[in-house]
Amino acid sequence: MDADIRVFINGITEKTGIEFSVFDANGNFVAGAGQPGEIVPTDFDGVKMDESQNKTLFYIKYKSKCFIGRIEGIGESAKNYAYLIGELAENSFFKESGLSRTDFCKAILLGETNYTQISRYMRKYSMKDMPAFVMVIGVAQSKINDVKNLLANFVVDGIDFVVEIDESQLAFVKFMDDDSEYHSSTEYAEFLKQSVYEETGSVVRISIGGTVKTIADLSTSFSQAMTAVRMATAINSKGDIHSFKEYMLIKMLEDLPKYKLNEYLEMLMDTNASEIFDDEEMVNTAEEFLENSLNVSETSRKLYLHRNTLTYRLDKIEKETGLNIRKFSDAVTFRLITILAKLVR
Repeated sequence: MDADIRVFINGITEKTGIEFSVFDANGNFVAGAGQPGEIVPTDFDGVKMDESQNKTLFYIKYKSKCFIGRIEGIGESAKNYAYLIGELAENSFFKESGLSRTDFCKAILLGETNYTQISRYMRKYSMKDMPAFVMVIGVAQSKINDVKNLLANFVVDGIDFVVEIDESQLAFVKFMDDDSEYHSSTEYAEFLKQSVYEETGSVVRISIGGTVKTIADLSTSFSQAMTAVRMATAINSKGDIHSFKEYMLIKMLEDLPKYKLNEYLEMLMDTNASEIFDDEEMVNTAEEFLENSLNVSETSRKLYLHRNTLTYRLDKIEKETGLNIRKFSDAVTFRLITILAKLVR
C-alpha cells in the first residue's frame, strides 16, 4: 500500500509541482515531503487550515482506506488543490483495470505505476521482460498521426509500443533480444529516422534514453530521453539523433556554479578566440564538421560549401583559437568551449 501511495505522490508532484505528505488515519507519517515520526491532528472535517504552520490538511480516501494529506500554504488556492488531490487519489487506481494497453504503456513511461501493477499488466498482455530503450521522437504536428501509424508497423511480436506524449512528440519503446540485427540503439534510431523520411517525407528528431533491463525501469529510460531533448534544444545541437549518454558531460557541467564554468572558459579560450566563438557562421561550420565525424567531404556536402572554402574556415579557426579541430583531441576541446559558452549565458 505504501508503495502505491508513493507512486501516486510522485505522479502528482511531477505534474503539478505540488509537494505534499500523506499520514494515516491516526495522524502518523506515511510518505511524501514530511519527516518520519511527524504527527498531524485528526480532529477535523473536510479541509483544515493550520495558520500557525502555514499548512492545509485534508482527507484522502484511497483503496477503501482513509488517509490525511498535507500541503504547504493556506487559503482558497490551497483548499482547491486539496480537493483536487483528494479526488485524484480516490479515482486514480480504480481506473486501472479500464485502462487501454496504450494508456497503461504511457503510465509506465511516466512512472505512474508500481511493480505490482506492471506485473499484472505483463500477465494480461503476455509480455516478456527483456532489455529495452525509449526513443522520444519529435515531429511536426501536422505529421504526427502519419508518423505514429507508420511506427506501428515496426512493432515486433506485439511487444514494442508507441504512445503519443503530446501534439509534437511520440515515444517509441524498442525491446532488444540477443538476436537483434542492430548493434546499438543509435543504429536502430538511424534506421527508424530514414524509414520515416522515406515513407512520410517527415524529418524527425530522435532522442534516445539508456537501455534498461526490465519494463519496470522504462520510466528511467524515458526520463533520460526527455533530458536529451531538453539539452539538445538548450545548446542547439546539430543533427537529428541524440542520446542521453552524449549529454552526460553537459549534465555534469550544469551542476557546477556559473563562476566555476566561467573560470574553465577563461582557461580554455585564447586571447583572440572570442572572435571565432562570436561568429555564428564559423561556429556552425565547426559544429557541422564535428557532427560529421571530422569528415571534410561530408561536411562540405551538408553545408553546400566548396571543399576549399571549408578548409579556409578550418584554418582560420586553428589560427584564432589554437585548436586544429581536424584532430580529435582539439575537436573535443572546441566542443567543450562551445558548451561552456552556452551554459554561462
